[in-house]
Amino acid sequence: MCRLVLACGDLPANGGDRPQVMVTADFDVLKQQLGAGRLDTGESVSPAMVRLLACDARILPLVLGGAGQVLDAGRSRRLVTGPLRRALVVRDGGCTFPGCDRPPRWCDAHHITPWSEGGATALDNLALLCGFHHRAIHDDNGWRIRLGVDQHPEFLPPSWIDPERAPKTNRYHRRWR
Repeated sequence: MCRLVLACGDLPANGGDRPQVMVTADFDVLKQQLGAGRLDTGESVSPAMVRLLACDARILPLVLGGAGQVLDAGRSRRLVTGPLRRALVVRDGGCTFPGCDRPPRWCDAHHITPWSEGGATALDNLALLCGFHHRAIHDDNGWRIRLGVDQHPEFLPPSWIDPERAPKTNRYHRRWR
């Protein structure tokens, strides 16, 4: 319910923001692959959960020195802006995973090339995914996303599902166009 309300954009200016993720890391760790994260409650979360939360969130980077002192507190950056999200909704129409019928308000914007790996926050690097399929993609179970020649997301299944890895698309949301 909360995800639906946040995605609608009908809340006051102070409400409706996407999750804010504050990532704390040693400077040396920034040069390496993303490690485990820590929530503001002190709870540790896996690297996969950090990536999932950061996919459609406001990122608040903090760079820590050796004794935990803050060396840099970066500014937050909205990953998917209002106009960009609207363009994404128009293009995708809902969850882009093959066979899914979830509407856009139930979906997150997913970076095809992860933002943490230099992926742009641009329409040609985004796809709408419902929560279930967003987690599935981040579980690294072999599914890959890319844009097809028609500039719509297509999915390459893992070889254990399709040895040929033939691209699959979701035509459900485009049937009305």
